[in-house]
Amino acid sequence: MYTVKNAIATLVEEFLKSKGAEATDIASLLEVPADTKNGDLSLPCFRFSKALRCAPPMIAAQLKEAIEGALPQVEKIDAMGGYLNFYLKGEFFVNALARISAEENFGSSEVGKGKTVCLDFSSPNIAKRFHVGHLGTTAIGGCLKNLYDFCGYTTVGINHLGDWGTQFGKLIVAYKKWSSAEKVKERGISELVDIYVRFSAEAEKDDSLNDEARAAFAKLESLDEEYIAIWQSFKEISLREYMKTYELLGVEFDSYNGESFYNDKMDAIVDELREKGLLVVDDGASIVRLDDYDMPPAIILKKDGSTLYATRDITAAIWRKNNYDFHKCVYVTSAGQSLHFAQYFKVVELMGYDWAKDLVHVPYGTMSVNGEKLASRTGNVILLDDLFGEAIAKAEKIIEEKNSDLKDKRGTAEAVGVGAIVFGALRDGRIKDTNFVWEEALSFDGNTGPYVQYTYARTASILRKSEGDMGDYSAYSPLAEESALIKLLCTFPDKVLAALADHEPCVIARYALELCAAYNLFYHNCTILKAEGEAKAFRLQLTATAKHVLGKCLDLLGMKRTEEI
Repeated sequence: MYTVKNAIATLVEEFLKSKGAEATDIASLLEVPADTKNGDLSLPCFRFSKALRCAPPMIAAQLKEAIEGALPQVEKIDAMGGYLNFYLKGEFFVNALARISAEENFGSSEVGKGKTVCLDFSSPNIAKRFHVGHLGTTAIGGCLKNLYDFCGYTTVGINHLGDWGTQFGKLIVAYKKWSSAEKVKERGISELVDIYVRFSAEAEKDDSLNDEARAAFAKLESLDEEYIAIWQSFKEISLREYMKTYELLGVEFDSYNGESFYNDKMDAIVDELREKGLLVVDDGASIVRLDDYDMPPAIILKKDGSTLYATRDITAAIWRKNNYDFHKCVYVTSAGQSLHFAQYFKVVELMGYDWAKDLVHVPYGTMSVNGEKLASRTGNVILLDDLFGEAIAKAEKIIEEKNSDLKDKRGTAEAVGVGAIVFGALRDGRIKDTNFVWEEALSFDGNTGPYVQYTYARTASILRKSEGDMGDYSAYSPLAEESALIKLLCTFPDKVLAALADHEPCVIARYALELCAAYNLFYHNCTILKAEGEAKAFRLQLTATAKHVLGKCLDLLGMKRTEEI
């Protein structure tokens, strides 16, 4: 589709120049009408009205007269209101199908060639269990990394672990009072979570525990051997637990440099801020004032001289730029942290680093299950491994009812159950709050992950039964359902770039749903395996191509392909 879009755009730009007006990105204005009666492509002419000092309907009529007959792919052109509608020839769709089928990496591009993108996502606090609140950053970040890879960028996936701070003073105190190496070895991260919750409860009754915690963290910061060893064991236990979740999600990282990695690098940054006249002392704390930018001050050092998140994030950004020379550094965190990122991005800019504009915050809304609020301090969490376990069990039960003879029911149930949760996290705009509902998420009908995977499995089943013999279809004239499906397939590269430009995985998720709906309409209305000659060859190729593109969607979303369900 992009070839004919570019051809149309060239002619329209020539027409505009002949009228003394300039326009660019005409191809991006061309859209696929919701109603096929309005053509295969449509150009809204409203954008040209001011430059040409002419009403959109008249512009459309003039354009039609100027370019009609100049496009061999176009059957006819109609001017309707302020729109110019293009109806493509049947042979265009046949040729387009052949082109798509011939491209192994259809939809990919090299727009990112030679550019490095750092993606900071997931980044849990160690010694705590993964809960549903971590799903958004992990699923969105994993999808964005896949999109950047697909578009030719060199990506660096960074898990900026929360492995430093006063909470570890609390945890060490709790460990020494109520636990032991044997208990931690036996119960793992569950023991760490339980003693942290106990500390919070006990500290509400006895505030002196907080003093002990501050003293313990001070010893940790001074690199006390005993305390460092305890902290390191907490980190190793946590990572072993997290890796199980990452493996289930198919998410990989290139770096696990957490907050502690920057401990010996922050003093230089604080000195730099002071030397550049940005650091001022206010009530004992060292801050960077941001009043001129309608933001509260960025606190760099607390009264006691200890650092904060802003200090570490500024240090990390500068270290990453020096080590990776990134084109962009993308942070996927909750919308609740938007102010923090705006503040520290501005501080980096004020330090004189022009690459501050390349720091990007990708916020997302909250996620819950049946409206449950999450708080690790009180132990009120919906654990992600429990969520996955329940989803897999429910999916296995559904698959048992639908296809009891399936060979790998457990593996398929895992793909479907995990996929349902991931798709649920990515389907809607990332900034929207999401409430996970079992009955909806695991349905094989409607706008769900299982529906997409089931459609993929349907295409795979048809191709297995066809035994791979497609034959020639060069003279075939497609039916309406077939043309509609090809049009949609043609838009996949545009969808990929749109998803990347806006950091919106939902663009791919919704496209996958559209593709499934178009394929299933074609499947129900057009005989495939019992067709003959060119019709059969064409429809099998169309099925193979739909499978190929749908598979790419699943890959980008971080979902497993399901050859059978």
